[in-house]
Order: sequence, then C-alpha cells, then structure tokens
Amino acid sequence: MRRNTAIVMLGTLGSRLSGIVRQQIINLFDNTLMDAFTMASKVPNLLRELLAEGALVNSFIPVYKALGPRERRELAAVFSGVMIAVNLALMGLGILGAPLIVDLLLAHNSNVDRGLTLYMTQLVMPFLMLISLSSVAMGLLNADEHFRESSFAPIAFNIASITALLILPDQATWLAVGWLLGGVAQLAVQLPALKRFGLLPAPRLGRHPALGRVLRQMAPFTLTAGARQFLNIYVSRLLSNAALFPAGTQSGYANAEALFTMANGLFVVSPALAIFPRFSQLAADRNWPDFRALTLQVLRSTTFMAAPISALLVALAPYAASIYRLSSNFDDTRFAATSGILAGWALALVPWAAVTILLRTFYARERTRDAVVISAAGFVLEVGLYNLLVPLLGFWGFGVSTAISGLLMAGALMALYGRSVPGGFPLQALLAHLGRILPLALLAGLLARAIASFLPPAGVLLPSMLTLAVAGGAGLGAYLLGAVLLGLPEVQAVTRRLRR
Repeated sequence: MRRNTAIVMLGTLGSRLSGIVRQQIINLFDNTLMDAFTMASKVPNLLRELLAEGALVNSFIPVYKALGPRERRELAAVFSGVMIAVNLALMGLGILGAPLIVDLLLAHNSNVDRGLTLYMTQLVMPFLMLISLSSVAMGLLNADEHFRESSFAPIAFNIASITALLILPDQATWLAVGWLLGGVAQLAVQLPALKRFGLLPAPRLGRHPALGRVLRQMAPFTLTAGARQFLNIYVSRLLSNAALFPAGTQSGYANAEALFTMANGLFVVSPALAIFPRFSQLAADRNWPDFRALTLQVLRSTTFMAAPISALLVALAPYAASIYRLSSNFDDTRFAATSGILAGWALALVPWAAVTILLRTFYARERTRDAVVISAAGFVLEVGLYNLLVPLLGFWGFGVSTAISGLLMAGALMALYGRSVPGGFPLQALLAHLGRILPLALLAGLLARAIASFLPPAGVLLPSMLTLAVAGGAGLGAYLLGAVLLGLPEVQAVTRRLRR
C-alpha cells in the first residue's frame, strides 16, 4: 500500500509541478486571451468530470475487481466501446451547442470576450474524447494496482502542452491546439503499459452482465458531479460579472485552483486513489474490522499531511501566488485574485481531505446513493454560501464557503458510515488525532507568517520563492518537531523509512 501511495504521490507531484509551469506560461498572455481560454477549457472538463475520471474510477473498479480474468477483459472491451460512443455524441453536441454553453457560463454583462470564448470552446471540445479514453486506461491500470504509468500520464500532458506553448505562436488557435496535443500525449503514454499487462481492450459495442452494474454505479456519481458542475457554472458566471469583478479575475481563480489542486492532489487525492482498490477488496471480502482500521489509518495520514499545508498556504498565499509573476507586466487584479482565493481555499484542505477519503469508503461498498445525496446537498449548500459570503468577504468568501460545506459533509458521511459499517466509525480516535495536529499546524502557520514579515515582500518571483522556502520550511520543520515530541505514529513511520 505504501509503495502504491508513494508512486501516485510522486506522479502527482510531477504532474502538479509541470502543471504550474504550464500555468506560468499561460500567464504570459493578456487578460483577454487567458480569460477566454480559461472559460473555454471548462466545457470539456465539465463533461469529463461527469463521464470520465471520477465516475469511472469510483464505479468501474469495485465491479471489475469482483470478476474473474476473462470476465474482466470482456467488460473492459464493452465498457470502452460504450464510452467512445457516448463521448463522440457529446463532442458533436458540444461543438454545435457551444453558443448556448458559453452563454450559460458567462454573465450578461461579462468581463470575458464572448466571441473569443466561443471560438476556443469549439476548438478544445475534442479534448473530451482524449481525456475520457485516458481515464479508461487509468481505471484499468489502477484496478490491477499498476499505478506508475497512470500516475505519470498527466506529466506527459503538461510536457506536450508546454512544448506547444513555447514553439507555437501565442494566438488563440495555437493555444487550443497545444491543449489537444497534451491530451494525445496523456493517452499515448498509457497504451504500452496496457498492452504489457494484457489489459489493452478491443472496444466494441455489445452487452455484458456486469455493464449494467457499472452504469448504475456511474449514474449517481454522475449526478453528484453534475451538482458540482452546477457550482462551477455559478462560479463562472459570478467571476465573469463585470459589476462585481474586473477582467483578470477569472484567470486569477484558475491560478489559485492550480496551486490548491497541487496541494490537494499530492496530499489527499493521491493516497485516496492508491488506497481505493484496497478498500474495494476489503468490502468485497466483507472484512469490516480491517476496513475500519484502514479508514482510520488513511484519515490520520491524509489529515496529518494536509493540516500544515493548509496553515502554511493561509499564511503565505501572496508568496505562493508570486510564482506566476514571470513578467513585470503581470496584472495586479489577477495577482490579488490568486492570493485571496488561494488563502481562503486553504482553510478547506483538511475538511475536504476527510470528505475525499470517506466518499471512497462508500463507493467501495457500492453505497453510492448515500454518497450522492450528501455530495449533492453539500454542493447546493456551497452555492448558497457563495451567494451569501462572497459579496461580504470578497475572494475569501470562496474558501470559507467551501470549508463550511466540507465540515458539514464530513460530519454527515461519518454518521452514515457509523450506521452502515459493523463496529461504527472510529470518531474518538480521529478527534484525538485532530486535537493534536491542528494546534501544531496553527503554530506552524503563525511562525511562518512571523518569519516572512522580516523577509522581502511578495510580488517579485525569486525573492518571493526565497521567502516561501525559508518561512515555509521553518513552519513545516516546527510542525514535524512537534509531531515527534508528541510521538505521532505518522512522523515515526516517515523516520523509519528514511533510516532504511
């Protein structure tokens, strides 16, 4: 398990770091082009979440793991054929219906160029097919616990995109083409591994007894993703409202999202992906004592890592945002939006770490309806909180809203877990753990902020990175020292591995 987690975390780290480099290059474009591209790329990504990555992994793996080798190959062939057919239809509808989609995403008095957004949306729609096929490949590899190729595939996407951005002209057409080339690369690097392990499917349209189970599992997860996309659409319209925010805010939101997803992907999503097949196997075996023990172990380890990162991002958000300032002409509005939204979102890292892990425990047991109801309610609540808090708190309102909804969702998931898993949810053990790490994280953040006040201010790339390294390193060191003094097993496990 630890080896798989390490592989996924390393791949995620490489993916997120190369993604930051890609985002740095995109930030060299002016607000008109970057805002339009940010909006355009949301459309295939919206559909991708509905049909590809999350829905596929969380619905396909539990069913796939319960089958024999021959049935697995047959299911993979039929399922991949269905996915290709559905994505072809959606891609065509997306291109033809792009004017309606763009009008849905943009406010009436938009600060984003509608014509340019429409043109780029139609150009990037084929990305949906590429990323969906890549997700099928990832699901097949992860189901057999082959994580290396699928974990490093997003790095290929970023490298191809970066190369295209550096070589091709800085125009809307070539920016979209570079995005598509990245999608091709992400799929292509996984094909040799599929063939080597005998997992490469021959897609066909047909029937399979287990296909209905997969689709039934996908349907509620797709509804959950749909609720999240409703939130994303609301945010897009909110950010594009010229009466509330100036041009460049949409790009700042994308910058903050890239930094937050790097932290969340490395310290939360990676362990969740690596451990999900194990959860599925324990659920299939109905080994509930080990299932509960694994739940607590993963919650402890993810929150142990997420807590200091959350505190340090809150304390040092402007310095982290400075990573995008490759040019002295970097827009001030974009910088302010990146810093403010990132700091607010950092508050939500620990609650959403718990939500991410707990949702996997429900998908592994094929109890998707419970997860769907709570997730959908959480996203609807988040929309309401955005509507209430963003006008009051500005950029911080996004993160505070997300943190509140994450806390409530985590509590609801724990309650349902306790009712449905024999032995109940290990709440007391988790609360005792959080009671130790959260004060440590707070002290780490305060120390980092105090040290940063004596160092160069945020705004210029290299001095900001120096401050981030010194202050952030000191805060993280203090956190780990406190964990050692408290005898936390998570840091002891790291120490044992380093000694080896």
